[in-house]
Amino acid sequence: MNEQKLKSVIKISDLGQDRIAVSFSYNPDFVQKVKSIKGYKWSAEGKCWSFLNTDGTLQKILKVFEDEEIHLDPVLQNVIAKDKAPMQSHSFGHDFQDLRRELVSRKYSHKTVKAYIHLNKDFLRFIRKNPDEISDSDIKDYLLHLAEEKQFASSTLNQAISALKFYYGSMLKKKFVYELKRPRKDKKLPVVLSKEEVAKILSSVYNLKHKAILMLTYSAGLRVGELIRLRPEDIDSKRMLIHVKCAKGRKDRYSLLSNATLKTLREYWQQYKPLKLLFPGPDKERHITIRTAQRVFEVACERAGVKKQVTIHSLRHSFATHLLENGIDLRYIQELLGHKSSKTTEIYTHVSNRDFMRIRNPLDQILQEGRND
Repeated sequence: MNEQKLKSVIKISDLGQDRIAVSFSYNPDFVQKVKSIKGYKWSAEGKCWSFLNTDGTLQKILKVFEDEEIHLDPVLQNVIAKDKAPMQSHSFGHDFQDLRRELVSRKYSHKTVKAYIHLNKDFLRFIRKNPDEISDSDIKDYLLHLAEEKQFASSTLNQAISALKFYYGSMLKKKFVYELKRPRKDKKLPVVLSKEEVAKILSSVYNLKHKAILMLTYSAGLRVGELIRLRPEDIDSKRMLIHVKCAKGRKDRYSLLSNATLKTLREYWQQYKPLKLLFPGPDKERHITIRTAQRVFEVACERAGVKKQVTIHSLRHSFATHLLENGIDLRYIQELLGHKSSKTTEIYTHVSNRDFMRIRNPLDQILQEGRND
């Protein structure tokens, strides 16, 4: 009886990035209820349904599951409590078009513009105040909420601080935001695939377009955002280079084009005939999404039996590490990756086995000496 009751619990939680997650043990009735709400998406990775957290969405979810046992995320409980309290109508209605214009005019990337606007909107939703009423303690409360309740990484917290400083400091000239202390960065090492694992992943892909995507990502050390925006003319087969345009920091650079990748790209071009974009989506005027490229990689890893916690970005990390292990100078690797600082590239010295391979493990030495005796 208790087991059956546990299985009927509906978990509703805050995913961040303006999304709400709904999860439960499989039940066809529950699935039908989820599908009765517009905008649902299924995440195989997260094993949950998700919705864009727009006005009224949470209330609709609660309504369809009103006869079931619901476990509601404390963050969403706070949202409901605040929704019941009176508030000024433009607290949520601020569209931050002034922020958008300023960011675009300063040539910030589309990704940064989107992130800064999202974070500023999320801040107002949390604080329930107008921008001209914001105080130092409001910003600190929000950052504490991101760190403790949403468990955001240091990099995301730093981006939130940058977004708030830009709007309240640079634009609204509030001096207190410049005193905010940034969290210490997490010193995590990238997960790197072995050369054998890369070969298994690539050999597990039979779709020619998907193979070209993964081969190009690894062999040129590309960021996924750079890959999806490539055009056919960016492939310089005569010089065996790839022209990466307007990459991170609005910088152009060149990276390597391997012979094997060129052969696959030529086969891909013959079959798919891409014109404007190298990897167009269903709409030929638009490139494939980052999520599509990531899913291609995930499926390939599953087929190859690779169990490491990796993303498509791990191909870039692996490219850099393998070059270092092959004896390529760190300065050349920095140029190929498009790193502004050599300190960023130096992280690969901590995951490379080039020097470790020269060290004889003391246990092997002890056991060898024991056998000799």
